[in-house]
Amino acid sequence: MRNLLVFFVGILWSFNTSFAQAPKKNSSSDIYHAIQKLNFLGSALYIAAHPDDENTRLISYLSNKVKARTAYLSLTRGDGGQNLIGPELREFLGVLRTQELLAARRIDGGEQFFTRANDFGYSKHPNETLKLWNKDSVLSDVVRTIRKFKPDVIINRFNHRTPGSTHGHHTSSAMLSFEAYELAGDPTSYPKQLKKLDVWQPKRLFFNTSWWFYGSEEKFKEADKSNMLNFDIGVYYPSLGVSNNEIASLASSQHLCQGFGRLSTRGSQNEYIELLKGDLPLDKDNIFDGVDTSWSRVEGGKAIGEILYEIENNFSFQNPSAHLHQLLEAHKLIQKIPDNHWKKLKSAELESIIGSITGLYLEASSKDPLANPGSKVQVNIEALNRSNAQITLQSISIGNAIADQKKMVLAENEKINLNIDLNIPDNTKFSSPYWLENKGTLGMYTVENPELIGRPETPSAFSATFNVAFNGYQITFVKPVIHRYSKPDKGEIYQPFDILPEATASFKDKVMIFADGKSKKIPIAIKAHQDSINGEVVFCYSKGWMVDQESRPFKIDKKGDEQIVVFELTPPSHEDESYISPIIKINGKELSKELVTIKYDHVPSQSVLIHSEAKVVRLNIQKIGEHIGYITGAGDEVPKSLEQIGYQVHTIDPNTINAEILGKYSAIVVGIRAYNVVPELKFKQKYLFDFVEKGGNLILQYNTAGRWDKQFDNIAPYPLKLSRDRVTDENSSVRIIAKDHELVNYPNKITVSDFDGWVQERGLYFPDEWDNKFTPILSMNDEGESAKSGALLIAPHGRGNYIYTGLSFFRELPAGVSGAYKLFANMLSVGKENVDRTTNVKG
Repeated sequence: MRNLLVFFVGILWSFNTSFAQAPKKNSSSDIYHAIQKLNFLGSALYIAAHPDDENTRLISYLSNKVKARTAYLSLTRGDGGQNLIGPELREFLGVLRTQELLAARRIDGGEQFFTRANDFGYSKHPNETLKLWNKDSVLSDVVRTIRKFKPDVIINRFNHRTPGSTHGHHTSSAMLSFEAYELAGDPTSYPKQLKKLDVWQPKRLFFNTSWWFYGSEEKFKEADKSNMLNFDIGVYYPSLGVSNNEIASLASSQHLCQGFGRLSTRGSQNEYIELLKGDLPLDKDNIFDGVDTSWSRVEGGKAIGEILYEIENNFSFQNPSAHLHQLLEAHKLIQKIPDNHWKKLKSAELESIIGSITGLYLEASSKDPLANPGSKVQVNIEALNRSNAQITLQSISIGNAIADQKKMVLAENEKINLNIDLNIPDNTKFSSPYWLENKGTLGMYTVENPELIGRPETPSAFSATFNVAFNGYQITFVKPVIHRYSKPDKGEIYQPFDILPEATASFKDKVMIFADGKSKKIPIAIKAHQDSINGEVVFCYSKGWMVDQESRPFKIDKKGDEQIVVFELTPPSHEDESYISPIIKINGKELSKELVTIKYDHVPSQSVLIHSEAKVVRLNIQKIGEHIGYITGAGDEVPKSLEQIGYQVHTIDPNTINAEILGKYSAIVVGIRAYNVVPELKFKQKYLFDFVEKGGNLILQYNTAGRWDKQFDNIAPYPLKLSRDRVTDENSSVRIIAKDHELVNYPNKITVSDFDGWVQERGLYFPDEWDNKFTPILSMNDEGESAKSGALLIAPHGRGNYIYTGLSFFRELPAGVSGAYKLFANMLSVGKENVDRTTNVKG
């Protein structure tokens, strides 16, 4: 599959590329495919709520079969989801999922847009969703995207007519699209946008329906389809050597953090869309029926079409550069058409084709991966003409830096290399996702520059402008400055060229729990992004806390190195929650950023700068036991959190589970979704249940129902059925229904106030049926719903206790929620009195 993916990335080139991707290597078939798309003047916009909601089969079909300009508008960046491949959650997960969407679009040929909506987690109804999102702001973003992209047709992924039947974000995306369809063409709607955009009225709005929305395949077969179009999206592309659904499978497989890696599929597959607004096409095989998608669509386009259709009909696969003269003539004519929208789009497409047919390679690669405002960096320029065309590189510039060399003849296959010294202005902005620059709300990101709204990522800090003359006719190519290097175990690597502060600071732990009045050593890691820096770091803290020294000096000689500066922090005697932060002082500057690097093989590396801080919590908490075992599931920070309150947490390899290993611990905690992602556990159930029977506590955190091997049907020693019940409102009331149970009384007294300050949700995938040996401890529900009492269940088994909980400890503990720590300590301690069975555990 890896080789096939590389092949597709070369074939399905798009003009919406992500920064720091390896340049496309386009074959004659790729170029021909691009010319076919050049000759289609129609656009389709697909709209849904999250990354991985999009139907890659339909996006690929429209882009590669129909040849339409196709885009996906994801209202959110998926910040509220889970992460199967790493530790990133919330805003960092949103950055990762943004890049996975861009990777998917590079494969299926689409473009990518977003709104400012923040994925705040699961929502049961669009009323809640649109309240937290700020409906008017998100609606304006949808209208903005329609006016900017100018789609002829819009396709909704979800049904706007069934609020409350699915994720509130899903329904909201369809409702907003339905409303925006007509608002985009209304000059009285969001008139401020019209200073730079035009009104636009799409021709049709569809709903991408399927049997799933009807409840069964049988019901869908019987449904009236007179208002529907359907397409065989399993069509085969001979020039590409692949089926459309193979492309779609690879595109959706880019959503690796959501576990979407999958086998590719082939063969006939029907896709249905239901007309919601506009006229039903007379030709039901043509979604663009009635829309002129030829060059005749634009004034002056007939002459352009005559040139380009002739190239398409008589394309030279053996020597694509033979069409250079015709393509240059077409380019000249495109500059004369009055329609600026199509002029800009088709000029960019045509310029890419001209570069490809001549084998023109233009690159601007910085010597260093990063620079600071006020510094200087060397940029290496490479230019190469791999055809017999007469090409001259007239000039090269990067910002205010202009290469001394001018009018360089690019002889066939003779590479030109030169260097440009680039001075980074003092006011250059740091490289970081633009939507994270300012503090937002639970449901919305704050973006002050309207020109950035909708963009998938922050524009490259610097770009190189190459003025190139083909047979005397000049075309300008703009390439982002990147950093290219190699590693022995990876080969050639491209990454973004970043602008960073001279130094950043970070705390190892983002939440620090003080379980008693003792002071703690607080290490601050200072990372240099410039050679030879020295200064001081100031420790900022709140009233009631005490630090041994207000500031400490540091000195770092080499860029990329770190120095640890340690302070000692003493908590107040009473319970308290506060924040600490460092300020780095260098040469009169004050720096307070932390650098988070997100790096995976399937996406470009990302630098994220955030305000550096940590939460400190003075907590009066009691616990029994010292050593506990942890079986990792889909990944969470619960072990680190438990270490904060004095436990020694030992990670257990599922393959090594046996009676002897488990017998070392007083309690075993199973990580989130472990039964969904750790197949080895199906062979270890007996050992886990025996551990409980002999006196241990076994705590299972949430799993998703049905997404496991059938041998996992008995995840508990007694009948227990998981459901999709969840409580999404983190502020919903919680009732303690087993008030006398040890679990809410020992060693910490749990009250309803311990459920204050929870984040994102109460919990998810609660059991809805259980054996009478289980005792439900809590009851809770979202507004307007029935009470759910499956959030925390405990059953004695032999001399120990089996506990299943859907409470979101994986969110609450890393967020420093005091009550969550107390309740988890009780779960580990229940039935233990003052006995610690693990005094002789060896790491």
